[in-house]
Amino acid sequence: MGICDENDRYSHNDWLVIMINVKSIHELDVKGKKVLCRFDFNVPIKEGVIEDDRRLREALPTIQYLIEKGAKIIMTSHLGRPKGKRTKELTLLPVAKKLSELLGKEVKFVDEVVGDKVTREVEGLGNGELLLLENVRFHPGEEANDPEFAGELASPASVYVNDAFGTAHRKHTSTYGVAKIIKEKAAGFLMEKEIKNLSKLRENPLSPFTLILGGAKLKTKIPVIKDLASLVDNLLVGGGMAFSFLYKKGIDVGDSLLDESLFDDIDNLFPIIRDNDVNLLMPLDVVIAKEIKEGVENKVVPVESIPEGWKGVDIGPITIEEFRRVIIESKTLFWNGPMGVFEIHPFDKGTREIAISIGEATKNGAITVVGGGDTDKAIEESGVELTHLSTGGGASLKFLSGEEMPAISVLGEGV
Repeated sequence: MGICDENDRYSHNDWLVIMINVKSIHELDVKGKKVLCRFDFNVPIKEGVIEDDRRLREALPTIQYLIEKGAKIIMTSHLGRPKGKRTKELTLLPVAKKLSELLGKEVKFVDEVVGDKVTREVEGLGNGELLLLENVRFHPGEEANDPEFAGELASPASVYVNDAFGTAHRKHTSTYGVAKIIKEKAAGFLMEKEIKNLSKLRENPLSPFTLILGGAKLKTKIPVIKDLASLVDNLLVGGGMAFSFLYKKGIDVGDSLLDESLFDDIDNLFPIIRDNDVNLLMPLDVVIAKEIKEGVENKVVPVESIPEGWKGVDIGPITIEEFRRVIIESKTLFWNGPMGVFEIHPFDKGTREIAISIGEATKNGAITVVGGGDTDKAIEESGVELTHLSTGGGASLKFLSGEEMPAISVLGEGV
């Protein structure tokens, strides 16, 4: 298990070994047993109200299955980044209330992660009953993958289920440490669905295969481009990251976003793209503005004509049409990252048009996978259908780049 080279990257065959070894929740005997479950309940909460419950709804099949099988269910998750300190705004109490509503069944809540209070609540669970522990990141040992904390967290349970794909690239206590201790373990239904659909992009994808990357975080995208270059036919680059590519091609991008720390990496990418005959498409025209806020003056210009003091905030109509043409002709698609400043109207047009185009490709029979933040929002708000909408932006990128996913690989150990 966990066959990887010195760079912690998995080959195609390594991934097959991992997937074969990871148990499905169907293979577990959970009746009457205490099952520690790691979910991704990291949802947006404002003044105690959950604004988007998609991640909760995605967890329901696993939770309902465990209820039906008579497990004693101990649920854990993180919320936000409290950095090991208790933060009132990041309590999971609203999640417990919302889950109770979605399940039509009480979800008990304990405001601790480990300790005597947790022990008493766990001991009081009956078959098919649920307990949600407080935000696991309130404990300083979580992100440090602390062995002592792992022992405490794992101690009440004899079975472990991980259904939190969004944190599968994290080697934290609740995603990795406890799975090293609890021998009977498996992937939940959401984890299985994520692995199955993302694997389609690594295992003989149908051609033409188009990779669409945007957003501002260029660093997380570079490994994906490198690892998938031999499989990809088209690479469409938009969003803030596009301006670093354009700049390295000798284009003056005005005051647009640049990540100078990655210029050398971009230089190294160009020959990889060329040697693998990848068709690289970058913006031909862009929407520009002097400030990134609503109501400001904006205009469309050719990408090589961005004036000093102006910055690119979205792809332009010519680029939208060119990207759309490639998307519609594709048989396999992966999209991560918006094409512009999606949260501000009218700089959301490029992102929405790409979402609509991907929906059309899906109707034409293409395998379409989307993951990541605002990209997810664009899909949901556009109401389009696709093959798979991932719950993990960063995790999906790590998976596709071939990097080790500790929370997945550990599930196959000792099987």
